[in-house]
Amino acid sequence: MEALHLLKDLNLKSTSCRKEVLMIMLAKGHALSHSEIEKDVNPSIDRVTVYRTLKTFLDKGLIHKVLDDAGVTKYALCQGCRTDDHHHEHVHFKCSNCGQTICLDEIDIPPITLPAGFTSAEKNLLIQGVCDTCSAL
Repeated sequence: MEALHLLKDLNLKSTSCRKEVLMIMLAKGHALSHSEIEKDVNPSIDRVTVYRTLKTFLDKGLIHKVLDDAGVTKYALCQGCRTDDHHHEHVHFKCSNCGQTICLDEIDIPPITLPAGFTSAEKNLLIQGVCDTCSAL
């Protein structure tokens, strides 16, 4: 099972919540909000435990935050990040039809020159349109 291997590789204890959250994220294949994840986990797992699980995954470089056009924080699986090397400055795409937010890992955010005195902490680029799945319908 891929979820168990990912947890083991990061030296994380394999709790039921961690396994469930990770399996949900792997199955969905797109960014999910806390509430979307919470709807799909076992009802015996409370929202605080889900939040702590997401925080742990963020700290370990397993997931990253994605902001959508409504200001909702979503979480997406990272590709090749580690605790000490968290690189997720790639383009995100939100489909106006199905509402899914997808990481376009292969497209980096272009360099941006800021005015003197400004320092960048992180970059987010969200493109909106119709995804390939919805376009095919």
